[in-house]
Amino acid sequence: MTNTPNGTRTAAPPPHQPPASQPSPPSPLLPARRTAFAEGWDHLRAAATTEPGRLRVIGAVLASLVLAFGTVTAWQTTTRTAAADDVLHSSRPLTSAAADIYRSLADANTAASSGFLAGGQESKETRERYESDIRTAAAKLVTAANSSDPDSPSARTIAKLNKLLPEYKGLIERARANNRQGYPLGGAYLRHANDTMQTQMLPAAEALYTSESRRLRADYADATPYPWAAIALGATTLAALAWAQHRTYRRTNRVLNHGLVAATAATTVALLWLTVGHSVARAGLNDSYDHGVRSLDVLHEARIASLKARGNENLTLVNRGAETVEVEPGKFDDKFDVAYRASMKDLAEGLAEAAALADDDMGKAPVRAATGNMDVWQDRHRQAREADDAGDYQTALDRIIGAKSKQPTGECFDSVDRNLQTAIAHEEREFEEAAGDGRDALTGLAAGAAVLAVLGAAGALLGIGRRLSEYR
Repeated sequence: MTNTPNGTRTAAPPPHQPPASQPSPPSPLLPARRTAFAEGWDHLRAAATTEPGRLRVIGAVLASLVLAFGTVTAWQTTTRTAAADDVLHSSRPLTSAAADIYRSLADANTAASSGFLAGGQESKETRERYESDIRTAAAKLVTAANSSDPDSPSARTIAKLNKLLPEYKGLIERARANNRQGYPLGGAYLRHANDTMQTQMLPAAEALYTSESRRLRADYADATPYPWAAIALGATTLAALAWAQHRTYRRTNRVLNHGLVAATAATTVALLWLTVGHSVARAGLNDSYDHGVRSLDVLHEARIASLKARGNENLTLVNRGAETVEVEPGKFDDKFDVAYRASMKDLAEGLAEAAALADDDMGKAPVRAATGNMDVWQDRHRQAREADDAGDYQTALDRIIGAKSKQPTGECFDSVDRNLQTAIAHEEREFEEAAGDGRDALTGLAAGAAVLAVLGAAGALLGIGRRLSEYR
């Protein structure tokens, strides 16, 4: 209670009470933070509104273009150089090795049948030829195995041949042992060995050759295309440098900017080197394919056809009509003589194509000589068949494997094989020379393009930097 001035008493006011809590008013929403990219873009746009800012942007773009051109040039040149290296040092030698495997196996089969026909009088030369062919095939299989991918079809083919080769050798030795003792079972073993060779080993060797040939064509496809991406980027870079120098001239009336001129010169040299180098490389590699690989393929196939013909010719006498095939309705002929004629037809076609592909006299001469040997071979073969059909087996045998005085077909076969080997050696030299020239045209281009790109980028930055210094 309190006293008022007039003496009355009033109730005291209640003690102070804190006001009831009220909810705080909502605060205004803060703007969302922008991304770093958006802020950077705004700074760049703001900087580009001034001449120094524009010059910095131009310098960065020019340097990036020059470096990108050098990088793409080095990359594309490196891939093409590697493919050209594979053509020269990997795929083509492996293709040749596969062809040698086929030739060695076919020639071993031919030598074995020739030795069988000679009976107990097998010559030392025939035996050594057979053994040499077997060793060559085994060595080439090792080389091919070391150069092929472990899980590739080529590796599986090589493994198959490595398994069949000792089996074939065993059959030949059994045939020889029985033949020396005069047992007719020797002929059966020889036919079994020949069947193994013709139906399993030679098809496998041919598949290996086909696989390596496909790989060779793939390497050519990687090595020969023009580097259009690098060429287009180089042209774009030159255009950008020309625009930058024109812009500088219009704003300053200065004819030359030394830095930009240096960048333009470096880019021009790199672009010309790239274009001319690849043009020369492409021409060399294409020449090595047209006048090397194609000729070699045809010559190898012709040589294989001659080996098949010789083997079938020998087996015609070994078989002596035991196996026949129907050549016309109701008409049968000796199986191996039919195969001989087919192989000789392939040989004639191959020699004609090889003569057309040869581009100089050194390539044509051995092919013409082999063609002449083939014609004589066919004449002598007809005489041998006439003697055999008349029942004069010894005369027929002399016409096939007899002494030189008997004018045997074996002499013609050896001449065909020798001339084809001469032609193959010539075409291999042609291939190596042309492919080597193509490969050498790319030497140093990747490293040179990288160095020129660094110099060009430095020149562009120095040229723009000189202009920027005028604003300080």
